Amino acid sequence: MPLSDKDTTPTPGSSTVAPPPGAKYRGAVVDDLQLPPAFCLPHEAPLAAALEAAYEREFDQLPVLSDRRKPIGYLNVPSLKEKYKRGEARDDDQLYRHTTHFPLASKSHPYTVITPDTPLEELEEFFRSKGTEFALVTDYQRKWVLAVATLTDLETFVKRRG
Repeated sequence: MPLSDKDTTPTPGSSTVAPPPGAKYRGAVVDDLQLPPAFCLPHEAPLAAALEAAYEREFDQLPVLSDRRKPIGYLNVPSLKEKYKRGEARDDDQLYRHTTHFPLASKSHPYTVITPDTPLEELEEFFRSKGTEFALVTDYQRKWVLAVATLTDLETFVKRRG
């Protein structure tokens, strides 16, 4: 008895071969996420200014810059809210007192450059391997922070694209 088309045509979910990693992004890069421009603050800025900026822009992380405008760390806004509740943070505190500093780049902790041209597969791998929920998007020389990409941005992108 010959096989009919419905017997040989695969149906969604019936494939035994998994799609290649990153297939869900279809060649997209960080720039395709259409991220808002990053808002960075100098490390000596008052905490009140940082929180006001975070609330206005609905950001959970704010990059903190050194005197030379290099990214040195970030402020975790939800964590700061908790510090305020416990009385461990005040409006006139300088940011450096509450900054989570990035580890210095070394062979055991290499710096991963994420640029607008970084493929989304690499960004997803960065999140997985570093165990973090956000990444600073910089230029190739790491002179300027252009945006902050989050794991949620990736998930939203995949949902939007279908």
